[in-house]
Amino acid sequence: MAAFGNKNVIHRHQGIGMTSRRTRERMIKRLMNQGINHSGVLDVMLNTPRHLFMDEALSSRAYEDTALPIGHGQTISQPYMVARMTQVLLQGVKPKKVLDVGTGSGYQAAVLAQLVPKVYTVERIKPLQIRARRLMQELKLYNVSSKYSDGGWGWDEHGPFDGIVVAAAPKDIPPTLLEQLAPGGVMLIPVGNGSGQVLQKIVRSGNDYEVESIEAVTFVPMISGLQ
Repeated sequence: MAAFGNKNVIHRHQGIGMTSRRTRERMIKRLMNQGINHSGVLDVMLNTPRHLFMDEALSSRAYEDTALPIGHGQTISQPYMVARMTQVLLQGVKPKKVLDVGTGSGYQAAVLAQLVPKVYTVERIKPLQIRARRLMQELKLYNVSSKYSDGGWGWDEHGPFDGIVVAAAPKDIPPTLLEQLAPGGVMLIPVGNGSGQVLQKIVRSGNDYEVESIEAVTFVPMISGLQ
């Protein structure tokens, strides 16, 4: 799988001041206090330059535990939620092929790309899809494939997927995504309206699906159609 480290990043990737490694280390300590204990997830999030995934004007806040706007009515998820969803996904059998629904800034896909062999990511807002794709190339994350598409459609030609991570909340889980989940596969998806959203873990067993509620969350709503 692709990865990048201190020897392969340019100066802007390393960051300074509020985007420096010291600031990132404080984020990692906070994540550990919040129950994130997967060493791979912690290492990747320490070394992934989250400040590159948002406008420069907000980069000084990149390592705060908060969602931040990225334009087009979308946000980059808080570090805890990215870490939490990734950690739950990686528990048990390690997925080889993961679908990331709602590319947004590309941060979740970038984290996944350093932990699983192949990531497919779909985004319905064209400018976000283009920007994220360019950033993946800059960071040499060549195991990420991106597509301009409605997230609810998934990416059928590359399914079924061992894991699916969804970054927007539908009222009900799209049947298409359930169908694209491989037997034994795991989906992490926020479900519900407004303040009533719950992050659900769905495991496929044949034609049955086991559903577990993880915790209350707040995501942007899943919207159909291209933009």
